[in-house]
Amino acid sequence: MRTTARADELTPEELVAGGKALARKIRRRKPRFLALLGVTAYRIAFDERKAVVGPQERTIGETRLWVLPNPSGLNAHYQVGALAEAFAQLREASAV
Repeated sequence: MRTTARADELTPEELVAGGKALARKIRRRKPRFLALLGVTAYRIAFDERKAVVGPQERTIGETRLWVLPNPSGLNAHYQVGALAEAFAQLREASAV
């Protein structure tokens, strides 16, 4: 694992390895929700090529997965209002 300035500096192999390591931690800690930032990284790390932002059908044990847009300024697809709405949807779902 290593830090990078941009997600595109990570290789697919690194993303897959990171997804596996994260899944092990989630199985051990068993949170209700796991929020993942960045749909492209999620698609690669978890081999979910058609994933979209929002709740996922896939779970890790009992943990529900929720993909959120990457809030990086490099992500031009989501403006502040759309980012806030995506994060609010997770907040509402997790409050139940």
